[in-house]
Amino acid sequence: MTSITRHLFRAIVLLGCTGFVHAQSSDNALYTYDTLHNANGEAIFHTICQGCHMPDAKGATGAGTYPALTGNPRLASAQYMAATILFGRHDMPSFKTSAEPNRSFFGDTKLSDAQIADVIHYIRTHFGNHYTDSITADEVTAMHPQDKPSPSKP
Repeated sequence: MTSITRHLFRAIVLLGCTGFVHAQSSDNALYTYDTLHNANGEAIFHTICQGCHMPDAKGATGAGTYPALTGNPRLASAQYMAATILFGRHDMPSFKTSAEPNRSFFGDTKLSDAQIADVIHYIRTHFGNHYTDSITADEVTAMHPQDKPSPSKP
């Protein structure tokens, strides 16, 4: 599948899920790019994550494979989750907060480090998950690649 075809497919899936996400939201709010920057972990899950991982977080298999977020032993590591959200994994897009262009089907949707920490906490404490440790926004920030200064020329 070409890159353009893949992005077009993702856009179609996203648009198709928009009504589904809206229907599943407990407050009947449909988040936009403008309102998402104020969303908490629960709202981020219902706006972004459940489109693939399903409202019950049990994952799905069909046009792709979307792992369950309930009973998933990888969720024991909040750092693993942060790395997955920051850098993407397989076909999951990156939501890093850097100024680099985001090639996800969510356009330029970037989550703040505090939002990433919040959605991780939400997922790890819901859907039958009972993890007691957490990750902070500062710990997420520390996971960003450090900009290396370019070597100076003599």
